[in-house]
Amino acid sequence: MSDKMKFETPNLTAENVAKIAELFPGVVTEGNVNIDLLRAMLGEDVFTDEAYEFTWVGKRAAIAEAGRPIRKTLRPVIKDETIPTGTDSTGKPYCSSGSRDWDTTENLYIEGDNLDVLKLLQESYLGKVKMVYIDPPYNTGNDFVYRDNFTASREDYEEETGVYEEDGDRLFKNTETNGRFHSDWCSMIYPRLVLARNLLTTDGVIFISIDDGEVAQLRKISDEVFGESNFLACFCWKRKKEISSDSKNVAVQGEYILCYSKSSFADLKLEPISEEYVAKSYNAPTPDFPDGKWRPVPLTVSKGLSGGGYTYTITTPSGAKHKRLWAYPEKSYEQLLSNGRVYFGKDKSGVPQRVIYAHESKGQPITNYWDAVSSNKEGKKTILELFGNASFDTAKPIELVLKMMRVATDPGDIILDFFSGSATTAHAVMQLNAEDSGKRKFVMVQLPEVCGDGTEAAKAGYATICEIGKERIRRAGDKIKGEAGLTAKGLDIGFRVLKLDDTNMNEVYYAAGDYTQDMILMMQSNIKEDRSDMDLLYSCLLDWGLPLSMPHTHEKIEGYSVHTYNDGDLIACFEDRISEKAVREIASRQPLRAVFRDSSFTSSPEKINVFEIFKLLAPNTTVRVI
Repeated sequence: MSDKMKFETPNLTAENVAKIAELFPGVVTEGNVNIDLLRAMLGEDVFTDEAYEFTWVGKRAAIAEAGRPIRKTLRPVIKDETIPTGTDSTGKPYCSSGSRDWDTTENLYIEGDNLDVLKLLQESYLGKVKMVYIDPPYNTGNDFVYRDNFTASREDYEEETGVYEEDGDRLFKNTETNGRFHSDWCSMIYPRLVLARNLLTTDGVIFISIDDGEVAQLRKISDEVFGESNFLACFCWKRKKEISSDSKNVAVQGEYILCYSKSSFADLKLEPISEEYVAKSYNAPTPDFPDGKWRPVPLTVSKGLSGGGYTYTITTPSGAKHKRLWAYPEKSYEQLLSNGRVYFGKDKSGVPQRVIYAHESKGQPITNYWDAVSSNKEGKKTILELFGNASFDTAKPIELVLKMMRVATDPGDIILDFFSGSATTAHAVMQLNAEDSGKRKFVMVQLPEVCGDGTEAAKAGYATICEIGKERIRRAGDKIKGEAGLTAKGLDIGFRVLKLDDTNMNEVYYAAGDYTQDMILMMQSNIKEDRSDMDLLYSCLLDWGLPLSMPHTHEKIEGYSVHTYNDGDLIACFEDRISEKAVREIASRQPLRAVFRDSSFTSSPEKINVFEIFKLLAPNTTVRVI
């Protein structure tokens, strides 16, 4: 294996081909799959030309996009600083507000196109995210502004109607005049969902808000990405309490929230039992069942369920006999009977049922109609309370996200939102942690869309949506901590800011061919001049698949600057030169990983010597160079 860091996201397509090669070695030659041979080996278990399939113009490109590797990175923004990657309409560089509680927080706020960010997170957060919630653009023709990577055939049209991102890359604003109105939206969401699924834990779930416009398409895409059998629910949320004629004399009050799991191991929790549910579903105490409100549930095994059951005959108090497949062994049934927990119907001759009391209930099922949750008006009200103005008037209410998190997460889980907007999800994470002393962590991702001239946000001094989101987290965190008082001890209201940018490395780093150490020393630096040690460190974390929120320390060893990440998961020295004594000290600490600049070694023998030192003092350490 090469001793050089890759600094390139995984090629997911190549990885999938490798998986096929493991199962069917004969169908892969020089990295290419012989589809006809694979189909023949699968026999009848393949789709025919007449199989049902949801497709659109550009689908093949969207599928390929999910697996295409990129050479980008995430740069830490520790303190408030000017970011030299764009300017506002007056030519003034954007000022990005930085992180909060960098040294202690485990939360992340990432600025950049979420497609690229999701690719960068594939190694570090693979299988680690318990819940994803996204509120993507609804394709109304006004709010869908994302990179157009799907085709170059409309360049002239987009030149006139599109907008541009901070770094000059073209953004695409989808309008109904575009002949591929639905296709472009499908191509936008598909690769993002594929990449998001990879990040979910085995029992992880995703919630996706959507309106009437694309719910049909989203359901089909999600069935394909997550599997039709992993569909959990389509919730209908009453987002508007008012009745107004929106179109064709129909008052649209609701939106949809699709919920899917990554696998069959996932399920949503019961909600706390409510007085309303008890009143509707439980009977008042009776002489036979005096211990509280109660209800009967079947004792028989449901049809179609596997796992067996117990066949025997039960005689009711009236003498009626019932021979069935029961869920309990006969002795367990007799115990229920002696405890007064069996109901035989009003005439004492019905099929026996087990009695449960409301106060013993673990909760109630979630309904798929959410009319009691806060409306969009409450979401706007929260923004007004925090900011004093309507800087973001499309925010979802915090109670909506809290409802999802309560049924889908546990106190130590990671929650991801890659259409973060005003950061309602981050607000909800902090709120729920304050309520149950949890340690949930959030990862927010948001494209730094420019706040238009004349908007309330621009008037308030916010250059991009990211600045609104970060400021909301700060203000909401302070409010939550202040209201919680002593119970908020240890509450994490901070976040590390990371900004998507091009790779830290110059093109020479990726050039084909091998160079001798003497040739490397004669070349220009393979690292861009404006990149810091922390920039390089975070590139290494991404390349090695390490989490981005662990503790980090910095020290001098023999006069050289050395970074230690998470107590030795990684030790890095990016100095132009380093002494053998310093290398020996680093090796003696036996980190799991170590990385140096290739140019810090004055010759090939010196570089070989460093590797030999690690073999001697830290044989289990993986050593790489940049």
